[in-house]
Amino acid sequence: MANATDLHPDIVHADTQGQSTAIFGLAYLLGIQLMPRIRNWKDLTFFRPSKQAPYQHIDSLFTDPTNWRLIETFLPDMLRMGLSIRAGRLTPSMILRRLGTYSRKNRLYFAMRELGRVIRTGFLLQYVADPELRRTILGALNKGEAFNGFLKWLFFGGQGIIAENRRDEQRKIIKYNHLVGNLVIFHNVVHMTKILHQITAEGQRINPKALAVVRLYLIFHVNRFGHFPLNTERIPDPVEYDLPASLLLSCSRTVK
Repeated sequence: MANATDLHPDIVHADTQGQSTAIFGLAYLLGIQLMPRIRNWKDLTFFRPSKQAPYQHIDSLFTDPTNWRLIETFLPDMLRMGLSIRAGRLTPSMILRRLGTYSRKNRLYFAMRELGRVIRTGFLLQYVADPELRRTILGALNKGEAFNGFLKWLFFGGQGIIAENRRDEQRKIIKYNHLVGNLVIFHNVVHMTKILHQITAEGQRINPKALAVVRLYLIFHVNRFGHFPLNTERIPDPVEYDLPASLLLSCSRTVK
């Protein structure tokens, strides 16, 4: 949600750790459809729209009813919060940190959580009923995992461990790692594009489905440690292994 680029996606995928009811609510206010992969989703709570809302076959999934009054009361405050984030005056991390810190006393946090419960319940119902959606989310996360593995492979210095304790230095290291990764991806795209143009110039057709699954995180052609040519024709200088006796004598006197 802390997106500072010109791209404004309306769907965001995440893993289990990247979701919570409060994040679902905040994403909804920002016009973002959060679609995470949730492990053990069957252990999560489905919230009813009211106590008098039974469901055939799946009624056991639902427990507590939604507190619509709480959402209605604090909806103006939540909308202002979303507009402030859109305008760049506040960051989502700052909002979640402040709300989480005072969650026991902050009714705005409870309202955000209640809204998130509604949105997440709708998402979970869709997730359970739609196999294609589950495949889409899994595919998107596999791409993310492939990118993370790609960056980890490039970050080979110091065994891939960030040894800095300062947060600014840690951010620099992460940004530099992403910069190197983007450069390698750009290099791959340029050369793959040239190859594709060469194939089409030879009269061959390219299947769009095959092109859609082409991986950009190629590393087999990348030499992380550089090139060190070995000149086998160079004759090394002769080495005089015999030392003068006077030098050996002086060394033996100084060593104790």
